[in-house]
Amino acid sequence: MAVAGRPDESPATDSAADVLREAAFVRLLARDGSDSLAAAGLLGRALADRGTPFQARVTGQDETAAEDATTVHIGCEGGDLTLHGRTPASETAFGIARDLDTDPDSVLALAGMAGGFEGSAAFDCARERDRIERRPGVAVPVADLADGLAHTTLVRAPFSGDREATAAALDGYEDPREVASLLALSVADMDGATPRAAESVARALRPYAITADGEHAVSGRCATVGGYADVLQACARERPGVGLALALGHDVWDAALAAWRTHGKRAHAALDAATTERHRGVFVARVDDAPLATVARLLRDFRSPEPVTLAVSETCAAAVASEDVHLGERMHEAGAAADGDGDGSARRGRARFDDRDEFVEAFREASS
Repeated sequence: MAVAGRPDESPATDSAADVLREAAFVRLLARDGSDSLAAAGLLGRALADRGTPFQARVTGQDETAAEDATTVHIGCEGGDLTLHGRTPASETAFGIARDLDTDPDSVLALAGMAGGFEGSAAFDCARERDRIERRPGVAVPVADLADGLAHTTLVRAPFSGDREATAAALDGYEDPREVASLLALSVADMDGATPRAAESVARALRPYAITADGEHAVSGRCATVGGYADVLQACARERPGVGLALALGHDVWDAALAAWRTHGKRAHAALDAATTERHRGVFVARVDDAPLATVARLLRDFRSPEPVTLAVSETCAAAVASEDVHLGERMHEAGAAADGDGDGSARRGRARFDDRDEFVEAFREASS
């Protein structure tokens, strides 16, 4: 039985659960993002609890379904079952896991959703079980604030990427409310900060702390839901295998934090060295080796005065938009014009090409 989610909605969780309940073997193919990793982890744990054999891996592209297994595509099209649409895949996976009569990790689901999860079934479950509690402060995955704020990719501040500079900025600040105020003011006063920066930094303040109740050992080691989401996203870009193992419940927290620190340093170093150009409707950042998707997102949230932000290296690009602009189509068109290819969604896209200047020009034309 094939059950596929339409682009504007995910499959009904009971129908999806019926498919997985009857499966003899399941292949989980997850896109390289925190939402997809969390969803794969939720489904993988549910299948393990039921004794259903499965294989999970991260893929950067759509793939054809296998004949010898029930294939679930998460964050990309295809498969016997597709979790891809406006509803976060992790939210859908949480519901499917419940319909499979298992007890999914609500905090993992919230980390996959990253933001806007209030009112979801996972949020209600986490609150009912006292697994999360809103507190003053900032959303980082570790107790050491200098470590957390230096490496987080939730915000872009003057000291981002530099632990010593972060520690110096925090000197004398111990109260969580004071630290949150310091971060907000630092972001607002940063050269090139846009009005959108104030809204973006607010998402990292007054976080939901994860209580150490021992219910789920992995998520219980992380300080906040926002920090957990940041670690998952960093792993998806740096070490997707570690990120998937983390989501599946394996004790790889130290390796995940190492990937998170590396990712934060790379992203902020690239932003420090980037050459930027402002065009009508598009803000372009030329960088060397860097996590392009993260660089583009941080620029959109804290620096770009335009609705579309494009980060480009010599042969690759990532773009994000603040509104639905069919960005994937633009990336595909520009990639093809530069002897490459591209894809994406309404607000996100990626591309590969042979000539960077030719790609940038084609993208500008496609965006005009």
